[in-house]
Amino acid sequence: MKLINTTNSHSQLVKSQLESTDATLVEVYSAGNTDVIFTQAPLHYEILISNKHRAIREKEMEKIQEFFLNRKIDKAKISMKLISRPSTLKKS
Repeated sequence: MKLINTTNSHSQLVKSQLESTDATLVEVYSAGNTDVIFTQAPLHYEILISNKHRAIREKEMEKIQEFFLNRKIDKAKISMKLISRPSTLKKS
């Protein structure tokens, strides 16, 4: 799976997130039909994964988490034990 940075194509979303939340960095990535929004704030990181065509696979979540842990997240500032995966939401 290859994640491609598509932040420039989502300038309204990025601007909105930066203005209305405590985020200091918002980036949008694409892996085919799967979209990923990465947000960095002073006290937390957030990764939102969305696919409007099918359910997100466990392997996808693992690869995406690994991508951001290796490239974007300062591991010295987080506790790996506290990483959580909330329930998957289905949009009908």
